Amino acid sequence: MNISISAKRTQVTDALRDYVEEKIGKLERYFDGITSCRVVLSVESRRHVAEVEMHVVKGGVIVALAESDDLYRSIDAVVDKLPRQLKKHKAKLHSKK
Repeated sequence: MNISISAKRTQVTDALRDYVEEKIGKLERYFDGITSCRVVLSVESRRHVAEVEMHVVKGGVIVALAESDDLYRSIDAVVDKLPRQLKKHKAKLHSKK
């Protein structure tokens, strides 16, 4: 899986990059058809936003967004939303067969 990480109004440090790659990498156990993942981290005054866009097989795109007062907490929240969406997408693919 190809993971690209970008940031708006903040810097992507090595620790932050490692944290995101570790968390996103764990999602492959739910669905192994993830081709690429784009993570956008942004900071606006006290609002820290993490947005994830995953491209999966058969042209599907899964998007999740979370915000909180801490960037690491936002990353955790957005990663918590993705397994349910991945399972749902996987079920749709299997039901069409």
